[in-house]
Order: sequence, then C-alpha cells, then structure tokens
Amino acid sequence: MQQHPVSVIVCGKDEARNFARNIPGLLFQEYPTSHQILIVNDNSVDDSQYVLQELNARYGGLTVLNLRQKAQHIPGKKYPLSMGIREAAHEILLLTDADCVPATEFWLQKMQEPYEDGVEIVLGYGAYHKHPGFLNKVIRYETFHSALQYLSYALAGHPYMGVGRNLSYKKNLFLKNKGFSDLNHLPGGDDDLFINKVATGKNTTIVIDAEAHTLSSPKKTWKEWRFQKNRHFSTSKYYKPKHQILLGLYSLSHFLFYFLVIACSIWYDWRVGLGILAGKSVIQQLIFGRSLKKLNEADLQKWVLLMDLWTVCYYLLFAPALVRKEKKTWN
Repeated sequence: MQQHPVSVIVCGKDEARNFARNIPGLLFQEYPTSHQILIVNDNSVDDSQYVLQELNARYGGLTVLNLRQKAQHIPGKKYPLSMGIREAAHEILLLTDADCVPATEFWLQKMQEPYEDGVEIVLGYGAYHKHPGFLNKVIRYETFHSALQYLSYALAGHPYMGVGRNLSYKKNLFLKNKGFSDLNHLPGGDDDLFINKVATGKNTTIVIDAEAHTLSSPKKTWKEWRFQKNRHFSTSKYYKPKHQILLGLYSLSHFLFYFLVIACSIWYDWRVGLGILAGKSVIQQLIFGRSLKKLNEADLQKWVLLMDLWTVCYYLLFAPALVRKEKKTWN
C-alpha cells in the first residue's frame, strides 16, 4: 500500500460554520505519511479567521493562507485556489470544498493510492448527505447520474471533467499548463474545465471506493438547487467539441427514446411501446443497480424509472443555461 506526501487544499469565503463542522474530518485522517491541510481563507468578513485559529490551537496541523487582496477581473474561486496550489508543500494535491467532509478517515489514503507512473489526475465521487424528501433524492440521483458519465468516460479513455468536491491532480500539471490562465474570465470551471483541458486517457484514473467519497450538505430548496445547477451547466458549453458532441448525443438519445415510445404507443400499438419501456427499464435496473451500490446510493434503485423520466424534464429545465451569460460569483 503506497503512500505519497499530499497537500489537501480547501478554499472558502465566509465559511466559518462549514470550517468548524468539516475541517476536523480532514485533520483526523488515518495517514501517517507527510501531508498538509491547507486552508485558503478568501477575504472572509465573517468569523472564519477566528474559527481557523481556534481549530489550529485545539488540534494543530493546519496551514492557513488568509487572502486580503481580491483579484481584479478573475471571478470565482480560481484565484484563491491558484494561490493555495502555489503555496502547497507537496506535488500531489487533493482538493475538496469547505462544505464537504470525507466519508471516512481513509479518504486521503484511498485518493492517493492510484498515483503510479504516468498518472497525474485522480477523479473521485462527491456524494451528498441523505435526508428525507423528494428534493434530496433528485439531487443525489442527478449527482450519481453525472458521476456515472464522467467516471465511465474516464474509464473508456475519454475523461472530460471532475468535481471540486473530490478531485486530485499533480501540482506540476497545474503549473506547466499555466493554471487557470485561459479560464480566468469565467466564474466557474476551476474543476470541470481545467480537467477538460488537461486530462487524457493515459494520465487520468478514478477511485470509486466508498471510503474515498466526500459528503456535502445538499440544497434545501428547489430555488437554491436550480441556481446551483444553472451555474454548473453554464460551463459545459466550453468543453472540447468532441465531449460536447458525445454528451449532446447521450442527452438527445435519452429525450428521443421517450418521444418515440409515446409516438409508438399512440400511432402503432401501445403494447409494443409498453414492452419497449419495460425492456429498457429492466436493463437499466441491472446496470444502474450495480453502479448505485458501488457509489453507496443503493436506496435510489427503486426510484430509477421515475428519475429517468425526471431527467428528460431536467434537460429541458437547464438547457437555457447553455446560452445564458454567467454570473460572476462562486459562493
């Protein structure tokens, strides 16, 4: 079981509550090899600085970078993250967000294990806490469905994105590609667009072990969630053309399937349409069921058919974000 020195980086702006709740989960990782927990406090006006001081006094082991100057014309968290990366003590970087906590004390160990010769990027799974309610199921299923795509594409040799909640790459990869220099005009893209730019089939691998997941607090209202997803969707139009085509064809096939099933049922024979739908559902249950178990989302299996129908609405709901102008904010 190999172990490399690792710098864990968390950026936060006015995240005092999340710092207090989640940083202890980073500090108590079972990882005896040299590692750094680097917190970038980005011009916070709440009690973040004092919370971090208290955490360091109580537990020790934190490196805190307090930013006092804002970057002009660089929206989002790319500037604080860039500063954190440049200050990182180790070559392997492990990134997560202030509102995330490792699912287990073995997160750091599991996420650094794949680094062998040639590997420069490790994609992980960022899950959400399970709560009652339909919105929670929608958020978790959409997160699973997105992960199923970007993890599968990476396995197939076509990595196109990662999520900042659970992402690792090498410092030298960041520096030799001039960091986020060509993304600085965008509010997002510090995770998915950067990976889209630098990932290849040879330098990227994945980790889906349940002990390597992170957990985040999901949005509590449909309005908050829709705002978040609009922001995420707005960056996908900057993916490489081949990835836009592949993802577009997948979404189109999803939409056309239900359109054609309905058309078959109305204008040909409803029994044929129902049979096609049933056949697809059985196959999907077999494939998604195994994937849901691997990503610790097995409770969603009974919702797969309903969520698959919902996904069609999801595409229609967020399609305008592909052409809408981005808002210059990251929190």
